[in-house]
Amino acid sequence: MKTEHETAPSGLSFSSMKDIETNLKARMDKALSDLQHEMASIRTGRASVSILDQIRVDYYGTPTPLNQVANLHVPEPSLITIQPWDVSLIGAIEKSIRVSDLGLNPANDGKVIRLPIPPLTEERRKELVKKLHGTAEHHRVSVRNVRRDGNEAVKKLLKDKKITEDEDKRAHDEIQKLTDAYMAKVDQAAKTKEKEILEIK
Repeated sequence: MKTEHETAPSGLSFSSMKDIETNLKARMDKALSDLQHEMASIRTGRASVSILDQIRVDYYGTPTPLNQVANLHVPEPSLITIQPWDVSLIGAIEKSIRVSDLGLNPANDGKVIRLPIPPLTEERRKELVKKLHGTAEHHRVSVRNVRRDGNEAVKKLLKDKKITEDEDKRAHDEIQKLTDAYMAKVDQAAKTKEKEILEIK
């Protein structure tokens, strides 16, 4: 009896409703935590080291997360300081920040990079909200795909006569309830982030 969790609906094979539910919940949780991680890198008007999460630095030929080659600090609300463990990386770090879509301008004194976080312009806020909406929609699609896979797996249990028609109907209702709950969480997370972006300090 197969119980491995595959993502393609045709390959899904579960022995019970409980297996399906556990799998769906884990995958929806993952979609939500991925969303929160991606949103953390969308900057607001306040300095936060998480906006640098997506920055990779060329470290001896290997693209390495910035926080693995430097200490990051927020000494004041509109400034991030970056202290590389190896000062020869200063140029590479500045270049990575400049070519990113953060729109920030680093400066250094030979040892520490200072990254001023300027107030967001009205236009930049709108761009970031648009990016946020795209990110949230991408994760809504992920949740809907998980629902589809779950429904396919339930249909297969019915076809294999492992559950009754009543159980089939109840399972589809439960999957829809779970989907609605995660959609609401995605919407709420996006709404909170949008408020942060639009907030004028």
